[in-house]
Amino acid sequence: MITYDFRGQVAFVTGGSAGMGAATVRAFADASAAVAIVDLDADGATRLAAELTGRGQRALGIGCDVTDEAQVERAVRQTVDAFGRLDMAFNNAGIMLPPVDAALETATAFDRIVAVNLRGVWASMKHELVQMRTQGSGAIVNCSSLGGLVGGAGRATYHATKHGVIGQTKSVALQYGRYGVRVNAVCPGTIATPMVEQMTARGELDPAGAAAGVPLGRLGRPEEVAAAVLWLCSDGASFVTGVALPVDAGHTAQ
Repeated sequence: MITYDFRGQVAFVTGGSAGMGAATVRAFADASAAVAIVDLDADGATRLAAELTGRGQRALGIGCDVTDEAQVERAVRQTVDAFGRLDMAFNNAGIMLPPVDAALETATAFDRIVAVNLRGVWASMKHELVQMRTQGSGAIVNCSSLGGLVGGAGRATYHATKHGVIGQTKSVALQYGRYGVRVNAVCPGTIATPMVEQMTARGELDPAGAAAGVPLGRLGRPEEVAAAVLWLCSDGASFVTGVALPVDAGHTAQ
């Protein structure tokens, strides 16, 4: 894997205790960044932070529900108080509910998905931008999805939120370039994460079929998404903003 030197920089990762978030946290820490691990699972965030600090890395676990703007604001403030600045963010927290006929979806399910996947990214960016604008620099990566680029039967609201994340990303990139802040998105395909394992266990996903349906012929690894996030945050992507980058084994090329 390509290595980066983020010494003296600070990263903020939502949904950071497992899956793609945890892989990205570890990648930032291995690149010498201080990392805030922000997750609804406060115990999981704290355990991962303890693992990293036990290896001599700088990490802070923060319990946070991204649907609550006050909690997000507090998490960003805790990060800056602990580490002095905020340079990079991966707004990764998201959920997917079981598929449902669009004519039967409840307002409760709709509101829950929107609250986490869209409002959560909005709140996270809002408070990250306050600090980054003050500094005059920063890089934000939002987690959209393959579902932000295509539709999917039975998951209209999920796909709507992930399309919305791309809209947020592009619009904020246009507004904040003047402040030295770059904003991009990653669009992962089917990645071997706990969420995908749960979908498989419920019979919602056939991993072999998903792997056979893409040019690379396999599912992705969380570390491969992390690698894309780190590149977008690095000086190697210094002229890249407003992009929705597929990390999808070629699915959208078909």
